[in-house]
Amino acid sequence: MRQGRKARHASPPRQSAVQAGFTGGRYKPLTEAEIQRVHHVVLDVLETIGVADPIPEVLEKALESGCWLDDDNRLHFPRSLVEEVIAAAPGKQMFHGLDPKHDLDLRDERVHTYGGGEAVTVLDVGASNFRPSTLLDVYDAARLVDKLDNIHAFSRLVVATEMQGRLATDLNTAYASVAGTAKHSALTFGAAKCIEPTLEMLYMIAGGEKKFRERPFVHGGGIPVISPLRFDANNSEVCLESVKIGSPVWVVVAPQAGATAPAALAGTLVQVMAEALASMLVINLVHPKYPVIVGPWPFVSDLRTGSFTGGGGEEAVVSAAAAQMTNFYGLVSSVSAGMSDAKTPDNQAGYEKGISVALAALAGCNNVSESAGMVGSLMGLSYEALVIDNDMLGTVLRTVRGIEINDETLSLDVIANAVGGDGHFLREEQTIKMMRTEYEYPSLADRLTPNQWVDGGSMDIRALAGERVQEILSTHYPENIHPDIDAKIRERFDIKLQKSVMGAAGGRW
Repeated sequence: MRQGRKARHASPPRQSAVQAGFTGGRYKPLTEAEIQRVHHVVLDVLETIGVADPIPEVLEKALESGCWLDDDNRLHFPRSLVEEVIAAAPGKQMFHGLDPKHDLDLRDERVHTYGGGEAVTVLDVGASNFRPSTLLDVYDAARLVDKLDNIHAFSRLVVATEMQGRLATDLNTAYASVAGTAKHSALTFGAAKCIEPTLEMLYMIAGGEKKFRERPFVHGGGIPVISPLRFDANNSEVCLESVKIGSPVWVVVAPQAGATAPAALAGTLVQVMAEALASMLVINLVHPKYPVIVGPWPFVSDLRTGSFTGGGGEEAVVSAAAAQMTNFYGLVSSVSAGMSDAKTPDNQAGYEKGISVALAALAGCNNVSESAGMVGSLMGLSYEALVIDNDMLGTVLRTVRGIEINDETLSLDVIANAVGGDGHFLREEQTIKMMRTEYEYPSLADRLTPNQWVDGGSMDIRALAGERVQEILSTHYPENIHPDIDAKIRERFDIKLQKSVMGAAGGRW
């Protein structure tokens, strides 16, 4: 039975019923009238309350554009200016992969799913205790994502907690990410000054600055607004400097309902949208019409304790509403979903992730973030959860695809043939044709009979996922950086990820 499972994993279907970029938007938590009410209050917040502590570069451009600064150092944005910047923002953007087959077309309500979270601990395969995450985990997580078709791009899932110094951390994390996956990677920078040296390394990987500029396979960004409604100087500088990469700049805000945002979900929605638009204004006032991915990530408190909770229905619905609002503005969107509070990839993790990711995707979010791998309210990464969640994402994407209605799929002739013939559809040409294109088949989810399951060892999905993790990480060592270029990079930069652990000969898995 185990050999059969391995063969199934090693030989996935040549066709799939799901892919990146299906159009969502069928789920609408807000009515059109409610969208308008939220929109007008968002503009009221930006105009009458404003955002505190703008950095000088942003303040100069804002004042030139008609904003004003009050006695409390709060910057106020005229409604007309906000609407003007939104109208001019690019509605179509691209994420380039290191391999073009992983390119993502970000526009309209096209849905993409990927991991992220920046956890500080890891739950190893089969483990019941968490350990601190390392740079090697960044690399291994990237390698795993590289083989999981329903995770469309990579963002560092863990922090290299052993690293010292911002530049060393950022540069080594970028190296580990690109070395591990040919998919597009999101990079995090601790300071604006770390971007130029990292770019120098990325130019070398790409084969020169010109080639990188043609297809920038990473992007940067940050959290330029701290809730409630105050600019963060360091992250504002990072976001502005990230323009130099040439990819869209990703801005994220994460107010927590009941703590750093109103307990009323509608109030949290207003605040998160105001902060997200203010974050976009940071970029677009200084660099007009530059592509920005707008990330309203409303978080939720468990009001019994005040702690963050990522798995409730409140989180799911307010995140979907944030995606709907961002779509209303015609902006490229990101929301956070999949942030289970469960500590292991168990039933709780499954239902919390499935509900929140499904709602965000069906609402038409362009980038459903934190969608795979996270456990423990974003504090931990589970390798097994990454593999399990890849299955879950395939199921969600199938619901986003929906049902195609046309003469062929309505199947009048097929029904007539079956009724007048064999009395079933198993041998119908349509059944064979649509076996792969209409149906998505899970890699791990168990569909055996109970007796077959018992004969195979009665393994639960975590045990199956552990096998799959071992299979991938013991064999998949991509060579995304040419050996000659890698040697030059190691001469120029202090790369901490040793070559001895970047191949099967290392025997780590």
